[in-house]
Amino acid sequence: MTKATADSDVYQLHSISEDISVGPGHANSSDDVPLPDMVSCEQLPNENLSIAIGQNIAFPNRILTDSGSFAQIIVGFPDAVSPIEVYSFTRPVNLTSIKNNDSGPHTFLRGGFRTNSPRRQNCASLLSANQVIRALPPSKVPLKDVYPRDVTPPMTAGYLEVVDLNFKKVKYVPIPRSKSVSPYTSWLSKVSETDVVMAVLDSGAVVTVDMGGEVRLWETGYESLQRSLTEWKNMIGTERPVQITVEKESGQDVTAPKHGKIDPNNAPHVGGNQWAGGTGGRDTAGLGGKGGPYRLDSGHTVYQVSQAEKDSIPEEVRRAAREMAEKAFKDRLKEIDMSEYDAATYERFSNAVQRQVQSLRVILESLQAKGKERQWLKNQATGELDDAKIIDGLTGEKTIYKRRGELEPELGSPYQKAKRLRVLADVSGSMYRFNGVDSRLERSMEAVCMVMEALEGFEPKFKYDIVGHSGDGHNIELVKADKIPKNNKERLKVLKIMHAHSQFCMSGDYTLEATDSSIKDLAQEEADEHFLVVLSDANLERYGIRPERLANVLTSDPQVNAFVIFIGSLGDQAQRLQKTLPAGRTFVVMDTKQIPQTLQQIFTSTVL
Repeated sequence: MTKATADSDVYQLHSISEDISVGPGHANSSDDVPLPDMVSCEQLPNENLSIAIGQNIAFPNRILTDSGSFAQIIVGFPDAVSPIEVYSFTRPVNLTSIKNNDSGPHTFLRGGFRTNSPRRQNCASLLSANQVIRALPPSKVPLKDVYPRDVTPPMTAGYLEVVDLNFKKVKYVPIPRSKSVSPYTSWLSKVSETDVVMAVLDSGAVVTVDMGGEVRLWETGYESLQRSLTEWKNMIGTERPVQITVEKESGQDVTAPKHGKIDPNNAPHVGGNQWAGGTGGRDTAGLGGKGGPYRLDSGHTVYQVSQAEKDSIPEEVRRAAREMAEKAFKDRLKEIDMSEYDAATYERFSNAVQRQVQSLRVILESLQAKGKERQWLKNQATGELDDAKIIDGLTGEKTIYKRRGELEPELGSPYQKAKRLRVLADVSGSMYRFNGVDSRLERSMEAVCMVMEALEGFEPKFKYDIVGHSGDGHNIELVKADKIPKNNKERLKVLKIMHAHSQFCMSGDYTLEATDSSIKDLAQEEADEHFLVVLSDANLERYGIRPERLANVLTSDPQVNAFVIFIGSLGDQAQRLQKTLPAGRTFVVMDTKQIPQTLQQIFTSTVL
């Protein structure tokens, strides 16, 4: 330290020494009361004080902590006249009696073992959360009580010790080790016994900085954690699991596609190149891997390799995998044709949408004909003379003519031409791949089941067909307009084909081509109205399809009312696409129960 002196108005700095010896009346041995590591500047709110000591009280107070206690509450200090009371939460073992003997690779980063006492105790109080937070090295944490016996504690920079006075509990939060070395390392090793320093923000959060300079913000208070959890649920929803994708190179080559061995216990397998239904592997049928002949979902968490790795597969391996997939698909179609009607399977889809089918049938019943008829328009000022108006003409009436023209149909008039509907169903590989994430394939099958059941008996009003699109092409025939399913067995066959196609098809996306082709096909047919409903999982960005291109296709022909219903989405893909596509042409429906209302908006859109 230095001091300044004045001599003839000239100030000079002189070096002085700092005496850190312990004087009389201070703790100078382990038998004396230890010096506090932290004393709060403010007092606990009365509510928190009452909860902490278990009685209704309103007194001045301070929180302190030392090496022998988790926390101490001094009631009556510093303003009260009455006697001061101290409530202490004692530690089982005094921290000063535990040597900081951490060793390992991190000791090299921080400059070796410390030879002197740390200058910073890394201890603070969160008065609003009623907590005391301390950063401790791993050697001073009771790891045997924190981790189960069969779990090896990870290498960490230290632990946040959270003493919660509300719940009378102590929790330990591991702090990840530093990923790099910085000039900050040497200084930190001299001031702190952990590899981090800690501070408290006014917001009630804790900030740590490690040796590499990485800053982390921690929330430990119960109310703040509950608030953050609610915000998180509002942001991503709670009806589907959250998926985090980390892309990295596997470093493994593909050899030849194969089905793989069947695990009788259906255990999860990641990689390994031998098990059918595994994830993130190679050569075998599964999900998320590369070089396999087709997709196979065994119900486990999927680990997916990057698209770049998939694109690097040799052409001969890709060709062999395609041939295996085509053969497996043909075999599956034969099974579907020869299989007996499975009532339980069909009822699983049908029962899920029965109420929606009834709602949709009511909507279809209320739709009116839109086609205009050519007929004689009477009471015209120009045109051919109307024989019935000759007498009116003699009296000076002007509107005594008639002419041929189009007249809007009257309410309830019979259909001259049926309305034309095409459902363009997404049966791409991503529908099967991500069905375990958000049930998008099942939702698509339920929607198709709903349309087939609801339109039964409406043939004079509606002529419909169902076409699929995937990486195999844009015109996959599912239901012909002149050969619609007549019973549950035929409808179940359509659903099974959708499922099988999405499992065995090639990767890719033909949404644009399918939409454009369907609009041109519908425009060539005579109909009361033309409707195209595109079902999609919004996975367009992966294949470089810009929203502007889809928007141009949807509005390419005014005769055809084209709409997109996104029934699946990774993150907010669907919502972002909806904002960029033409208003009123795009819907995000993550619940099949909402589809009838969506179709009602579609069918009545031409009225508006």
